[in-house]
Amino acid sequence: MNEHELRAELLRLLSDGMTEPASTAVNGERGLVPLALDMDGDVAVVSFLRHQNGGTGGCFIEGVTFHKRDGEWIELGGGGAWAPDEPLARRPAAELGGHLIRYAMGRTVRNANRLFPWGAKWVSEAKLRASSEVARIRVGSRLLDVPAHGHVVVVWTARRDPVVEALDKDGAVLASLDLGPRLVPLASTA
Repeated sequence: MNEHELRAELLRLLSDGMTEPASTAVNGERGLVPLALDMDGDVAVVSFLRHQNGGTGGCFIEGVTFHKRDGEWIELGGGGAWAPDEPLARRPAAELGGHLIRYAMGRTVRNANRLFPWGAKWVSEAKLRASSEVARIRVGSRLLDVPAHGHVVVVWTARRDPVVEALDKDGAVLASLDLGPRLVPLASTA
């Protein structure tokens, strides 16, 4: 799939939504597996799994953020990383390392054409993996269903990073995850 076809597919997903459940198998012929989509007002993020080297290489998990201006979705940016082995296999919390794992974050500016450097307006996104016990996640007042493969993506524009809650099928909170930046302690030299 070339970049033009990819962009057309992402715009179709933004327009139609995730109309079919995301596959739990990697299809080498299609080359692209939509994983998750989130919209919050005039911003959105789409996450997908893509084959590298025409299906002969490994898989890459990517996310692209968008801003809706004058009724049209404008691509802001994105990024990705190599997918783990069996990227679409759902794992229980004990095997995954928790009910909700953040494995990537990104931030893009949505008003890059401003005259002065101050006043930047940011669009943030986080890629999450939910354990098999999680049915939905809650971000503020929004509820997002967790697909069969467990990959979820969240987009926001607020200055304050949200707290995401992992919910079981009955709506009970299994875990909370603050999407703010994590400060990793410096390694001890002693």
